[in-house]
Amino acid sequence: MDILIENAAIITMKNHKIIKDGAIVIEDTEIIDIGKTTEIKHKYPTGYLRINAKNKVVIPGFINTHQHAAMSLLRGYADDLPLHQWLEKWIWPLEKHMCGEDIYVGALLTAVESIMSGITTVNTMYHYTENGNEAQAFAQIGLRGVIGHVCFSWRKKEDKKTLEQLARNWHNKKDGLIRVSVDPHSPYTVDPEYMKELRELTKELNDKYGSKEAPIIWHIHVAETQDEKEKIESAFNVRFQGGIFEYLDSLGVLGRDVVAAHCVSLTSKDIQVMKEKDVKVSHNPVSNLKLASGISPLPEILKKGVTVAFGTDSPCSNNNTDMFFLIKTASLLHKGVFKNPTLLPAEQVLKMATIEGAKALSWNLHIGSLEPGKKADLAIINFRKPHLCPLYNEVSHLVYAAGPSDVDTVIINGKIIMENRRLLAIDVFKLMERVERTKENLLARLSESAS
Repeated sequence: MDILIENAAIITMKNHKIIKDGAIVIEDTEIIDIGKTTEIKHKYPTGYLRINAKNKVVIPGFINTHQHAAMSLLRGYADDLPLHQWLEKWIWPLEKHMCGEDIYVGALLTAVESIMSGITTVNTMYHYTENGNEAQAFAQIGLRGVIGHVCFSWRKKEDKKTLEQLARNWHNKKDGLIRVSVDPHSPYTVDPEYMKELRELTKELNDKYGSKEAPIIWHIHVAETQDEKEKIESAFNVRFQGGIFEYLDSLGVLGRDVVAAHCVSLTSKDIQVMKEKDVKVSHNPVSNLKLASGISPLPEILKKGVTVAFGTDSPCSNNNTDMFFLIKTASLLHKGVFKNPTLLPAEQVLKMATIEGAKALSWNLHIGSLEPGKKADLAIINFRKPHLCPLYNEVSHLVYAAGPSDVDTVIINGKIIMENRRLLAIDVFKLMERVERTKENLLARLSESAS
């Protein structure tokens, strides 16, 4: 379906350009033209589904660069705990009883919530199974995503087989909506030799299934807590000087295709290594605060010129996929910590949530900004709301005042996925009922194993 959006304020995220009373022309999956409504209507008088976006703002869809989508099924199960206790005593024991159906249903819920929050691309790390997985869920809903399989030292053979299946079945499939990543869980759960093996496997998978324009990337948790160095040394009987990125660099596994989530406990040398290797950072301020992991030295990272994007983290460590709340929190957090109101201004954090996110996922040739030749991934935000009035600056309102309920319509890959806040591919209320049943079945299996 060809679409013409008209009478909108369009925030392109290209060269700081905002088009007032603007229009976007979409044919098939791509944006073919953008400009003033009067000019566009004259050039394209007929043959398009017309969307009147008067009093609305069009933005590139948000890009969430760190998620565990299936974990929406665990939302609220365990809260107010330190990271190691949260993972080892609560989350991992319950996850042992999750099957493919559970993963699929949890990812469906996250996909729905993401779209309703204006997110059009999600980078997710979880367990892949062929009989139910996150790729299936994203493809069904129409959400763009990078689907990873999380790797641990205790299941090397299984991981390698699974990664091959994932890449073969899903990389660059579903009209290019789905890509794949290799996901070492963290430096303290993946031993040095296996880390090197996974880097070599990534190259092999790219040779078979990837391309320069659509690469298979890396996705890893790094430097999430202060004690990570001690955890690595204890787990693998290794000793090293300096920070976690210095350690990873010594293994030869860093590169421009690496998305490093969290990056809280860093040395100055770590940040220099990140810049030299062109590592991309997924900043997760809300989950880091909730788990009391600490606060990333983001101003220093940005000052060095490292690419930084945003991640919500999982729906049970955040506990939602609200990118509006996340970008506002990020901006306010660093202003307050460093007592500098000029840090992370509205335009910069919006950029981090869109085009910088696309760069982080090696997808910026196709998404992240609104311009001819790029994929039509966008959100239409209704500004006819009391909390968005009066209007002086659209970007300011998006970062400091707007919320998910203001997202009116979402288009991904040129297809309307949500219209007037109604998802077109799924009955949301039936899904919620299914999620509750799935949760009860999961808890029953946990209880049976304990008895």
